[in-house]
Amino acid sequence: MDKRVVITGVGVVSSIGIGRDVFWKALTAGKSGIRPVETFDTSGFPTHNGGEIKDFSPEDFMSRRRAQLVGRASALAIAASRLAFSDAGLKLSAGDKEKAGVILGTTMGETQVFERINYRWVKEGEQAIDPVWLPRLPANVLAANVGIEFKLKGPNLVLPNACAAGNYALGYAADLIRAGVTDVMLAGGTDAFSKIAFTGFNRLFAVAPEICQPFDKDRKGMMVGEGAAALVLESLDRAQKRGADILAEVAGYGISCDAYHMTAPHAPGIARAIRNALSESSLVPGDIDYINAHGTGTPANDREECLAMKEVFGSACRDIPVSSIKSMLGHTMGAASAIESVACCLAIKEGCIPPTINFKTPDPDCDIDCVPNSCRRLKVEFAMNNASAFGGNNASVIFKNFVL
Repeated sequence: MDKRVVITGVGVVSSIGIGRDVFWKALTAGKSGIRPVETFDTSGFPTHNGGEIKDFSPEDFMSRRRAQLVGRASALAIAASRLAFSDAGLKLSAGDKEKAGVILGTTMGETQVFERINYRWVKEGEQAIDPVWLPRLPANVLAANVGIEFKLKGPNLVLPNACAAGNYALGYAADLIRAGVTDVMLAGGTDAFSKIAFTGFNRLFAVAPEICQPFDKDRKGMMVGEGAAALVLESLDRAQKRGADILAEVAGYGISCDAYHMTAPHAPGIARAIRNALSESSLVPGDIDYINAHGTGTPANDREECLAMKEVFGSACRDIPVSSIKSMLGHTMGAASAIESVACCLAIKEGCIPPTINFKTPDPDCDIDCVPNSCRRLKVEFAMNNASAFGGNNASVIFKNFVL
């Protein structure tokens, strides 16, 4: 388990942009992707905004036939994967593809397919369900469709660890490379905009009426979003042999379960994941230069996450830049921590930290440096990405500036 693992390419499909450069430019500019929802009629809901991707065409990234055969979450994942391979300049040989694999995280799976089947069943009866929809439904199709599209025959797995799933996928993919199972993995997360999620979070009274304001005293909740991100992980030896441009190195990761409550976050559990990540990375708290927070914008999440960071970092927590890009994207569910890991890698590569937008009023319970409203130029050696999920599943990944 002593192989070094590096990130050589990233792909993002998000409400603020598609592709590395467009995404990063929008992110550092503080652009918001929150707009009125168009996927379905929201007139019966108390809120009406979300982070939908308005300009995505699956046929830009796959054949028309393939686009007709897969659900939206799979299409987003295939697009992000194609962008990541292109960004990495990686063309795998037939031999490489025998071992290269895919691990994706998700919260909802192919929810739009489920909703379509359910609607037809309720309105017209079970005989009205088109059988071509059924193979698109199981959650495992997300990684399977990516594997089929790129002929990747190695490990193929979907991790349904909800909003921390992207980080879980990255950690496991890195472990497979360290263990010598393979030298190349594609890892990330994907979720499409979902009426089920939109309804559920509204019923939990967790959705803000207009904007997401992480760490702000007057924050009113999260925003439901969609998206996908994929990262190309390679062993250092392989990346160097082909002359790859290395974005960052995976220093380590930590996971934990609160074992506390299905929906309420708990600071001690979050702190355990952070400590586990630091320990695996052979780092101390003072080594971290930037934290990309889970930062959903709900009162409970932001308070508990800040308590956890204070527990680990002590008074130094106020000096570490901590931003939440969910203020711009909304909560992209299983894609969230994968997209945020991309942001960490680019913060290291570009020497710039994305902001937390919509910040107005400081909160004594969240007395951190949340990089309010404007990006910040800063050399980042170590960046930490925190993620938490329903059920108390936490995962923190640490990336570092690559040096020999």
